Amino acid sequence: MNPAAGIPTEPKTVGTRWLDEDEFLRLYRWLECPDTPVHPPYTRAVRLLMLTGQRVEEIARLHVDQWDAREKIVDWSKTKNGKPHAIPLPDIAIELIESIKPNEYGWFFPSAMDPERPVSHGTLYSFMWRQRDRGVIPVVTNRDLRRTWKTLAGKAGVSKEIRDRIQNHTLQDVSSKSYDRWNYMPEKRAAMKKWNVFATKILSKKNLKRAA
Repeated sequence: MNPAAGIPTEPKTVGTRWLDEDEFLRLYRWLECPDTPVHPPYTRAVRLLMLTGQRVEEIARLHVDQWDAREKIVDWSKTKNGKPHAIPLPDIAIELIESIKPNEYGWFFPSAMDPERPVSHGTLYSFMWRQRDRGVIPVVTNRDLRRTWKTLAGKAGVSKEIRDRIQNHTLQDVSSKSYDRWNYMPEKRAAMKKWNVFATKILSKKNLKRAA
C-alpha cells in the first residue's frame, strides 16, 4: 500500500509564496528536530533544498557520483533544462551533506519504501503536506522553497544574474545562449559565501516568533 495515496501532488501553478526569515527559521528547526516520526533522509533533503535553492527533483535524486568532496561542488550532468549544472555549496550545506552517509546504492536521500531508488519529489511534497496540515510548519510547497532561496539570497546581496545561474535558470539573451561559455564558478563561490553568512545569521537566532 502506498502511504502517499490520496495525497494531492504539488499544483503546477505560478506562485508567489516565499518564507520570510522567521518562517525560514521555524521550518528549518522543525526539520532538524521533528515532533513526529519521519524518515530522516526526507528532512535532510528539504533542508538541502532550503540551503541551495535547487530543483526538487535534482536534490531528491542526489547521488554520491554527483558530489565532489574535494571541491565541495555538486555536479549534475543532466538537468531539467538539458544543460549541465554545477554549484559550490555554502559551508552550512557542506556540513549537512558531509554528515550524511549515502546508502549502499549511492543515494543521499533514499526512498523509505525502496532503498534502491531515491525519494521522489512527490513523496517529499506529501510528507511536507502532512506537517503543514497539522500546523507545525509554515504553509509552504517545495517550489516555494526555491522561490524563498531566490528572494533571501537577493536580500543577502547576491546579484540576480548569479542567483539565476546558481539555480540554473535558462538565460534568454543572445550573449548567454550563443557565446558565453564561462562556468561562473568563482562568482558562484563568492555568492555562496555571502549567502552562507546570511543563512547562518538567520539560523543562529535564539528567539523564534510564535506562529499565528
